[in-house]
Amino acid sequence: MDSAAYAQAVETVVKAAAAYYADGTSPMDDDTYDRLVRGIAAWEADHPDEVLPDSPTGKVAGGAVEGDVPHTVAMLSLDNVFSPEEFTAWTASLARRIGRDVTSFSVEPKLDGLAIAARYTRGRLRQLITRGDGTAGEDVSHAIGTIEGLPHVLAEPVTVEVRGEVLMTTDQFEHANEVRTAHGGQPFANPRGAAAGSLRAKERAYTVPMTFFGYGMLPLPGTETVLAEQLGELAHSDLMAQTAAYGLNTTAATAVPGVTADTVEQVLARVTEIAALRAQLPFGIDGVVIKADLAADQRAAGSGSRAPRWAIAYKLPAVEKITRLLDVEWNVGRTGIIAPRAVLEPVTIDGATITYATLHNPGDITRRDLRLGDHVMVHRAGDVIPRVEAPVAHLRTGDEQPIVFPDVCPRCGAGIDTSEQRWRCENGRNCHLVAALSYAAGRDQLDIEGLGATRVIQLVDAGLVTDLADLFALTREQLLGLERMGETSTDNLLAAINQAKNQPLSRVLCALGVRGTGRSMSRRIARHFATMDNIRAADAETMQQVEGIGTEKAPSIVAELAELAPLIDKLAAAGVNMTEPGATPPAPAESDADGTSAPAEAVNGPLAGMTVVVTGAMTGALEKLSRNQMNELIERAGGRSSSSVSKKTSLVVAGEGAGSKRTKAEDLGIRLAAPDEFATLIADFLN
Repeated sequence: MDSAAYAQAVETVVKAAAAYYADGTSPMDDDTYDRLVRGIAAWEADHPDEVLPDSPTGKVAGGAVEGDVPHTVAMLSLDNVFSPEEFTAWTASLARRIGRDVTSFSVEPKLDGLAIAARYTRGRLRQLITRGDGTAGEDVSHAIGTIEGLPHVLAEPVTVEVRGEVLMTTDQFEHANEVRTAHGGQPFANPRGAAAGSLRAKERAYTVPMTFFGYGMLPLPGTETVLAEQLGELAHSDLMAQTAAYGLNTTAATAVPGVTADTVEQVLARVTEIAALRAQLPFGIDGVVIKADLAADQRAAGSGSRAPRWAIAYKLPAVEKITRLLDVEWNVGRTGIIAPRAVLEPVTIDGATITYATLHNPGDITRRDLRLGDHVMVHRAGDVIPRVEAPVAHLRTGDEQPIVFPDVCPRCGAGIDTSEQRWRCENGRNCHLVAALSYAAGRDQLDIEGLGATRVIQLVDAGLVTDLADLFALTREQLLGLERMGETSTDNLLAAINQAKNQPLSRVLCALGVRGTGRSMSRRIARHFATMDNIRAADAETMQQVEGIGTEKAPSIVAELAELAPLIDKLAAAGVNMTEPGATPPAPAESDADGTSAPAEAVNGPLAGMTVVVTGAMTGALEKLSRNQMNELIERAGGRSSSSVSKKTSLVVAGEGAGSKRTKAEDLGIRLAAPDEFATLIADFLN
């Protein structure tokens, strides 16, 4: 970078920061911004006499915003680290500064929202102020009443200022975009922008909910002397406990609560745990905040003009980037669903090069007003399929083109059923028969060994199979007539098909691929109703009694089962099992207060009433079981399988290599069992 490039970078960053902190819009994503700021800082370190006065380094909010309400205590930003090595170096410098090692760290998620200060007088919320330039902020008290987790009245009549982050959860963000587009506005590009714009909006004809998470508390003028002294001496972890006790929202009730750690190694382990949970969180985080927990350590370290020296933000890899939408492909799934897929200008997110992303459904494209050539915000977290969030509307040039929706199925040319949000080929499963049959024959469905995609294509091309039931009518002579089918492979395949007839109803139901269901939901439906006849007799209201099926999903499931009636009859006639072993149909007298019923073995089994999570590699008698088979085993023994650990979890089966889930179970005091111990517990159900 030369001096001209440096000057241009400073101008670019200051403009981007002004837009970012003012209303949530920005011409660049966070990762690009961070890289540019680091480049500026590196150049300034080598050219200390040529630093421009507008430089964002050393300034709160990049020096791009101001305010007119003075803060009683400066409201600073945080410095960043990006690796274990940088964090370790920071802890060493902190120890040198205070003259001793820090023995207690507070570790919390870095919430991706907008920092505010909420002022309470005698327990009543009086004023909301943005961070601004750190010394003064903007009064946004008009937003009082739209922010969840920020009560009007505290549990005690104290005069304090609570500092925290205002953000939108995933659900709030979707709702905000629905409301905004319904009023003729452009959709927000991401939740942070939505929160920033909504917090400042005064003249809108609508309001949208947001959420507050507190991360600090301090006395105000008028605070009782004793309380003020107490707050000044509390460790940060105790201060957050007091904040929650007053009735304010903190991260304590989330999947990533703030914790304390004694060593650098423990802090880094917690960073890894939070990063692993990131994709599952209902709100955005972009890092982890680590603080010296003890008040004495914080006072000894002090603060700079921009950031406290006793706290640091460990930034996680970016999960959002801006790129261009080049095209839209329309793909047909195994059930006939026609799904739009975005073709993107390649962009690297969290180490992966992204060229495709989901667009959900045609209605979503219309609602977000996406156009070909748009700059779009793309989101990817963990193993979650990348998705296009929204267009970055302020970057439009006028050359963008509308996205053309198909008039007929792009795979077979049949008509399209557009009656639901997700469009579907009128030929349904028959449109993509090979995919539907390959799925049905998979290990976690009918488990027909030897019936892979290549063999399915052969059968379909030869006209021997036109639906799932035709598999059970295949003859030895027909199979021997196929290429590369000898006597041994033919006999083995016929034996596997015959064995598949004995699979439990839950697997048969899963093989049918009813929209809105999967392996877990198919098990719940089968164990609730016990027989296919009972399932088919259920109306939407009865179907809602199954855990996880709501008012929207139930009618769709009932309608699709009616559509599948001829195929189900054909399967039953072929001898395919239509009952769930051990399950008992619900009787009206056995219904619970909430209208749900439990099969008999759920009451009597060794896991009755328990929610069980399996993590790590299984050994011994459980070694060869897939995760789906483990979940089936849990439910046969009366339990409920789950993929995440929470306060509702009763038992965690922790095998070799169990990581964050085991740690979380230990933190929550949840019972742990090794694979051998668990196998003994459910021995009667193993076979």
